[in-house]
Amino acid sequence: MKFRTEVDIIESQKKIDIEDKIFSIGSCFASEISDLLQQGQLQTVNNPFGTIFNPFSINNSIKRLHDAEFYTEDELITFNDEYISFDHHTSFDTRYIHQTLDKINAKIEEGNSFLQDSNWVIITYGTSFIYEFIPKQKLVANCHKIPQKFFEKRLLTHQELTDSLYNTILNLKDICKDDVQILFTVSPVRHTKDGMIENQLSKSKLITAIHEIIPQFENCHYLPVYEIVMDDLRDYRFYKEDMIHPNNQAVNYIFEKFGNAYFSDETKQFIKENFKINKALEHKTTDEKDPKYIEFKEKLNQRIEDQRQKVKHKIFSND
Repeated sequence: MKFRTEVDIIESQKKIDIEDKIFSIGSCFASEISDLLQQGQLQTVNNPFGTIFNPFSINNSIKRLHDAEFYTEDELITFNDEYISFDHHTSFDTRYIHQTLDKINAKIEEGNSFLQDSNWVIITYGTSFIYEFIPKQKLVANCHKIPQKFFEKRLLTHQELTDSLYNTILNLKDICKDDVQILFTVSPVRHTKDGMIENQLSKSKLITAIHEIIPQFENCHYLPVYEIVMDDLRDYRFYKEDMIHPNNQAVNYIFEKFGNAYFSDETKQFIKENFKINKALEHKTTDEKDPKYIEFKEKLNQRIEDQRQKVKHKIFSND
């Protein structure tokens, strides 16, 4: 007898190896998955533009990274004594124009360089809604808490969505390695401020556009993250207190399913051991001269060294 409808991720013929580079971009859920990959000591770069939700803005970001096109002063505006870019998250805002540009362009450089060697790209779309900044007639990635009266909100059309996906794939296949694998997901985070009906419409448009475009390309895949949360983890105990964001248990469940489908056996063991090491590194003591603690640290350092011998890139570099 079954008591739940389990959603599986189709096993990939191509596996993520321990030296592979993984680029991720999109919603806050993309960041949570990227954080787990980083804890597993894989090579990752996540969201060089900060958290972005809609396909139009994500496509714009990929285009700028592909072209290594730096931002200039005339692309910024000032609000509340800060210089901001409508293509970026608020974390890039500063009081000085050169600081904002330096932060933005450093990430452009980093993202361009990393993409050229990337084996995997994970894109997580959050919404089909977009805002247009009326004074400049510009579609924006983030409103930076500027009053709503300056924006017009609308749904991206189906054509805009499919064009954005298509161009994103073209730019990625051009800049990344020849056999780059591109994984598309739809964030399970519900945008309740849009309204429950509107949120469902928004997510449905994303899913429809993805399934229309990716069959046209090799090495493009859909990960049913949205479906796992909606149909498999259909219980509020898998959400944070806001009843919107999946909690750690849900994120770890999705990551495990993703790993079972996409990680090589070597990668699975490598990440599993690194998770255990991270847990052990959290252990604190009031007496660092305690012989038992010294022995514990020596064994832990040896485990880290054993892991370092398995890869060429630096791991546990902050320890």
